[in-house]
Amino acid sequence: MTTDPQRLTRSEAQGVRAARELEGHLNWLDTFTGAALGVLASASGIYTYLGVSSLLDDDGALSVFAALAYSIAVSVGIFVFWSYLMRLLPAMRTGASRLGLMGSMVLGSLAIVAMSSWLNAAALAGAAAVEQHLARTVQDYQAALERAHSITVSGQGLERDVARVRQSFQDLSEQEATGDLSGIAGRGAVFRLLNQKAEELEALEAQIAAQAPAVAAAFTEGNQILSRMRALTVEAGPVEARSVEFSEEAVRLAGIITTLRQLSVAPLVGRAAQDLSASVILPRLDGSTAETRAGQEATIQSVLTVLGQRADTLRAAAEAVIAMPPAPDTTYTPISTADAVIRYAGNFVPSWAGAIAIDLLPAVLVFILMVTQGAIRAGRDKVAMEDQMTLSELRAALAALRDVEHALDREVEMRVTPDAAQRPETSDPARPREASAHPGATPLRGPAE
Repeated sequence: MTTDPQRLTRSEAQGVRAARELEGHLNWLDTFTGAALGVLASASGIYTYLGVSSLLDDDGALSVFAALAYSIAVSVGIFVFWSYLMRLLPAMRTGASRLGLMGSMVLGSLAIVAMSSWLNAAALAGAAAVEQHLARTVQDYQAALERAHSITVSGQGLERDVARVRQSFQDLSEQEATGDLSGIAGRGAVFRLLNQKAEELEALEAQIAAQAPAVAAAFTEGNQILSRMRALTVEAGPVEARSVEFSEEAVRLAGIITTLRQLSVAPLVGRAAQDLSASVILPRLDGSTAETRAGQEATIQSVLTVLGQRADTLRAAAEAVIAMPPAPDTTYTPISTADAVIRYAGNFVPSWAGAIAIDLLPAVLVFILMVTQGAIRAGRDKVAMEDQMTLSELRAALAALRDVEHALDREVEMRVTPDAAQRPETSDPARPREASAHPGATPLRGPAE
């Protein structure tokens, strides 16, 4: 290590000057760093207060006091935590001590995010997050409404299948009336059987057709409710009040979706198709001769075979509608602003970034101080202490040395004066007083001298 100032190398002298310059900058920055840190902590406390207030159901004085106390505690905690780190972490010289404090900084930052940042995000984007929840719920209800309507309309489409089967039986009955089916003209047993099934299918067809206005009305009402719900998601005013009205509309819409499910005629058509072949009342054979009755019997068996085939076709069509995936069950659940911000965090990344940055921004200042202090130590550690002194520092040191010497002289004088006072006075006032025998004492001189 260099001890002679004249032996300083150029790089060492530049390092000392750079270190001195950085110290001057730090001294100037220290004048407002504490105030800036206090402003950041206060801002975080304000947004924390807003976030806590949104979580409390009661608006009384106790709730206000509780939110205020929590936000003050957060502000004080943030200020003290970062003040400790800004002073201590840059001053650490060993790697172990730096890692220990950096680990403490990471834990403290996580604690700050847990107790403050998410509440700040709730205050910054809470209303927008709740509106996002309402919009997602509207999409879910719209999908459920459209799905229920699609299934019901598919069930209404079975009316054409029923009409086709009915028309086939009516055509067969007309053929039987003219004798083209069994060879016996008239309205006998075969005709009555065919007409019986045609009437059953006609009644089923009329029942399906009667459901159409109710399905259309339910779907129209559901769309009107959806329009109102969409308006509530973007309407001006407090989101809490809109959420209450939104919940009421959601209940109404859930009832409409249930009604559409109940209006589906697919189960009815399936049961009717099963009954079409299972519940057959065979008419009495009214042929005049045994040969005629045998012909009627053979024709009836053929009709029953065709009846079973038509029933299977109808049942397959109804089962295809029944097998369609049903509309998803959708229920609107009211949500707080804090919960909404967490659930839809991906949609509010800027708000989360701002909420976390306002709490963790001092970490950047800590790293800046660490780098600066490291540069200062790098410039000073290679030079002896006496080689780092400036002219003003040297003058201050000399003045301090003179003060120390003066204080020592005063102390010696105070010790010598009592010893001289105990000696007898001489008649010659001009005789000098004897000096103290103290080896380092300064001889005292009288006024004449």
